[in-house]
Amino acid sequence: MLHPSRDRILDTPSNRSISQEVAAGRAAAKLARQITIPLAEHQLSLSQYRVLIFLDEGGAAPSDLAERLSVSRPSITALMDGMAERGLVERHRHPDDGRRVVHHLTESGRSALQLADEAVAGRLLRLGAHVNAGDPTPLIQNLSRFGDAIRAARAAGIT
Repeated sequence: MLHPSRDRILDTPSNRSISQEVAAGRAAAKLARQITIPLAEHQLSLSQYRVLIFLDEGGAAPSDLAERLSVSRPSITALMDGMAERGLVERHRHPDDGRRVVHHLTESGRSALQLADEAVAGRLLRLGAHVNAGDPTPLIQNLSRFGDAIRAARAAGIT
């Protein structure tokens, strides 16, 4: 059933011609959903996948993970508890401060990350086949550059 006032608001000239930046942001939000589909097939959430990616770069304290995921410390604790129960991560005492904890990937975590990476890559290749005359290469190359851009922005204190 159509909602007259909402449909009238959505069908305005300004909404019909949105900027490329807005369109890109909306596409990124939709792309995030496309990433969650293959992750769910491997019993991973997007947050869990991101943790596995971060820990693949080396051990991390809960506060560092909370900052990188933009979540509260209690949220990270709950997330890490679940991942530890599944054997994906393990906790170790910080070598210099026994009161602190550092999380590390287990071999099972590395295997889960590899399977998730392959599933996500396959999904991106299938999606990319629908752009640029069926050649997913430009889409994949451009998306991979975002990782570099995010790291550079983080180093500059922007994110």
